[in-house]
Amino acid sequence: MPAPHRAGFVALVGRPNVGKSTLLNRLVGEKMAIVSPRPQTTRTRITGIRHLPHAQIVFVDTPGLHAGAGRLGQLMSKTAERAVEDVDLVCFVAEATEDPAHLDLTALEPLRSCRAPVYCCLNKTDLVAAKSRLLPLIAAYRLAYPFAEIVPISAESGQHCDRLLELIVAALPERPAYFPPDALTDQPETFWVAEAIREKIFRLTHQEVPYACAVRVEELTERRRPECLYIRATIFVERDSQRGIVIGKGAAMLKRIGAAARADLERFFGIKVYLDLSVRVRSDWRKDEKALREFGFLLTS
Repeated sequence: MPAPHRAGFVALVGRPNVGKSTLLNRLVGEKMAIVSPRPQTTRTRITGIRHLPHAQIVFVDTPGLHAGAGRLGQLMSKTAERAVEDVDLVCFVAEATEDPAHLDLTALEPLRSCRAPVYCCLNKTDLVAAKSRLLPLIAAYRLAYPFAEIVPISAESGQHCDRLLELIVAALPERPAYFPPDALTDQPETFWVAEAIREKIFRLTHQEVPYACAVRVEELTERRRPECLYIRATIFVERDSQRGIVIGKGAAMLKRIGAAARADLERFFGIKVYLDLSVRVRSDWRKDEKALREFGFLLTS
């Protein structure tokens, strides 16, 4: 008899900057989420789909579990907390470098109402020289919450991620696939364009500027002469000073952002991309309900 087909939804949750987006990209096998050394890079639920011969896993990456500041922060927190509802499995991602005596137990609170099994993924084991140092941390997490599995991994190097994938598949119910075999995500193309641009802003600018930026794709059309994907997008900031930083002297920074984003988008779409970027000021948009809805942040709350 052939092996039964399994399919289900898996939420990746945890504190900011523990490597959830890197893990999502590793498990899906494609770059689906922004990866940045800055915390709180992810603002919305991002769905990536992994197809295996006898399974389909729909991963949901989420904003980091933290006390949200302002309206946008509140929406991010609510999105993260709701991610544990109506899924088949939750992977709580934590850092393998944590001090076992000072676990952040508040990050575990949203799991208390979770009806699905929860795995603890101790990420960044590549930063721990002696693996025996993980034993007290594993023991501390076993006392803190009844995890179904505790799996030390490195999303960066891929160490033990295959083992984690096997455990995830084993936890999913027997059911047919939700999505066709060529689907990588349920997000529209414009979402990925905006994310690619936003990632470059996070990597190339500093201080508060990346957090004050939102990206809206105004146009995405395929052209024949010359053959390319034409994308026109607007970067919104909250202050004139931030606009100056994003544009840079002689538009140098905006050109760097555009060139880096275009390279990623050409790999993603498999076609030459013409990227037309502009920068506008939308004062205090993170506190503006209308702006948040316009930029897509209320769609997942």
